[in-house]
Amino acid sequence: MNPKQQVEALLRSIETGDHHAAECISQAQYTQHNLAVGDGLAGFGAVLAQLPKGSARARPVRVFQDGDFVFAHTDYDFFGPKIGFDLFRFEQGKIVEHWDNLQSTPAQANPSGHTMIDGPVTPTDLDKTEANKSLVRAFVEDILVNGRMEKLAGYFDGDNYVQHNPQIGDGLSGLGSALKAMAEQGVTMKYDRIHRVLGEGNFVLAISEGSLAGTHSAFYDLFRVEQGKIAEHWDTIEAIPARSEWKNENGKF
Repeated sequence: MNPKQQVEALLRSIETGDHHAAECISQAQYTQHNLAVGDGLAGFGAVLAQLPKGSARARPVRVFQDGDFVFAHTDYDFFGPKIGFDLFRFEQGKIVEHWDNLQSTPAQANPSGHTMIDGPVTPTDLDKTEANKSLVRAFVEDILVNGRMEKLAGYFDGDNYVQHNPQIGDGLSGLGSALKAMAEQGVTMKYDRIHRVLGEGNFVLAISEGSLAGTHSAFYDLFRVEQGKIAEHWDTIEAIPARSEWKNENGKF
């Protein structure tokens, strides 16, 4: 199997119990960045052992590859329903490192009727990967990190923007309404830095660090680009626990 197929099989094995799927993980080195999980294969195995039999669901919806990295967007039931992004780094054909970001699945669709995972799944425009990654990096730096809101409209095709964030409706108008409501409630969202931008064709994932309502947080934002404009967005936001609660010392990023 190629790396994308290996990752999909590995994630599905959480539900199916297929032990052979874990053969794609390096026995010699496996660095874990989920701070609730111990390092190495032993930590991964310990978490699986804690799951009540038959309780897990792991169904990858999208899987992409960028060089040695494979990232997946998955519908989970893993100690409760969640939507997650998982990022794996391959070395000599084996997985040697893992990052993820999980958010509890909301009970209802967002104001425009979208869930956190529906929408297109197959990458196109593979020849435009680097250009699309540059566009998304510029958007996150300009708008989310530096707050240059005067540049916002230039990244979109008018009000044509499909939004999968549970709290926000479609279009720039939906985004504006949500930001206004957050401000009225005294809720602040701040992106401090981008850690990584990965993509395949018209899908680009930005991994960033910042804060939501004063809580240190990790932001995973997946964008679909269409004709040089941002057309669709999915995300997960996860609070980063205090260092005293970490089960490994590898850091979130």
